[in-house]
Amino acid sequence: MRRRIASKRTLPALLAAAALVAGAAACSASAGTSGTGAAGTQAGTKAPLVIGISLSLTGDFGDTGKAAEKGYELWASQVNKSGGILGRQVQLKIVDDTTSATQVVTNYESLINEDHVDLVFGPVSSLLTVPAARVAARYGYAFIEPAGGAPTVFALHLHNLFLAQPAPVLDLGVSFADYILSLPPSQRPKTAAYSSVDNPFASPVVEVVRQKLQAAGIKTVLDQTYPAEQADLGPVVARVVAAKPDLVVDGTQGEDGYETIRDFVQQKFSPKILFMPNDASDPVNFPAQVGLGNVDGIFTADDWSPMASRPGNAAFIKSYLAAYGGTAGQIDPTSAEAYACGQLLQEVAQKTGKVDNATIISTLHAGTFNTIEGSLSWDADGATDGTSGLLLQWINHELVPVYPSADAAHAPEIAKPAWGE
Repeated sequence: MRRRIASKRTLPALLAAAALVAGAAACSASAGTSGTGAAGTQAGTKAPLVIGISLSLTGDFGDTGKAAEKGYELWASQVNKSGGILGRQVQLKIVDDTTSATQVVTNYESLINEDHVDLVFGPVSSLLTVPAARVAARYGYAFIEPAGGAPTVFALHLHNLFLAQPAPVLDLGVSFADYILSLPPSQRPKTAAYSSVDNPFASPVVEVVRQKLQAAGIKTVLDQTYPAEQADLGPVVARVVAAKPDLVVDGTQGEDGYETIRDFVQQKFSPKILFMPNDASDPVNFPAQVGLGNVDGIFTADDWSPMASRPGNAAFIKSYLAAYGGTAGQIDPTSAEAYACGQLLQEVAQKTGKVDNATIISTLHAGTFNTIEGSLSWDADGATDGTSGLLLQWINHELVPVYPSADAAHAPEIAKPAWGE
């Protein structure tokens, strides 16, 4: 769930392009086109099961797209070694959308109408998932997608869409709020400050946390949103410091998160509890940018952790490291999200003995499915329930799941150490 977004200069253009493409897609083509796909006629044969995928292998989301590619390919390799899906070897047809909302539509149109793929999986980012999902829906294809969890995705009200994460973007902070409210009243913070960049992946998350904590009696002493173009965060951080809160919820993106910590250190303010839902979840860049001595005690959130106790997680990590190297802590959660898409397809096949699109859609809507992303079930619009996201905390210079207890590798540490310790 680690959301990498376009730069502040390119994001408005991408949003506009996505809106134009989505509108055009909604008005084009016949809604009555057959929705079975090639899988509906090939089920039970030994023909390959071809899955079409558009990924941002270049452009602003290139790193995320490549991480998803690793997850998809690792899953396909593993399932093929075990005999495939219902005896059919999986073939992935992955094409580059260059982080373009126009190209992603072209790609899925081509995959479905020219390549006649049996199934499709989704791209990365909500900006591309919205137009891509419309194409899949038009042709009746199930659309299991790894990384499109913004409210705009579920506002489409598409019955064929399924997010392969435990919580949509809007619910990223729910695990933190639930943890704070699980504390005895005497141990809860009395005051809280909320600060966020004006960004669709940051400010709505902060607002959900504020509503929950404020409703429980935690006093709001500051609630501010600053523009994405803000060049100097010093005054923004100074207002947080002046409010003297027990708890700070800070919605940042990229450089904003790093600068916020540097300003806290410079202004000699170390809140007792600090929750940064986005940037602090990066196990590599965050400590490199803010200093390893300044990370401990900070809470963050994500959908996956190598330490989480989930079925198949240990096997996934072992296979990933064998294929790509590195360490478990360096695995991008997007790889796990893409891998989980494949797991969902496998479970449908095992339960029903079929892999046609109509069966996938009806089966996923009818049950709960266990993946390395947790136990997933969906509402009518494809959003997961948001109850099993992970609350992580930096402990001894390492990102550790601390809540909910079923996935916790360590108890939460409520008092953040001073900076530099």
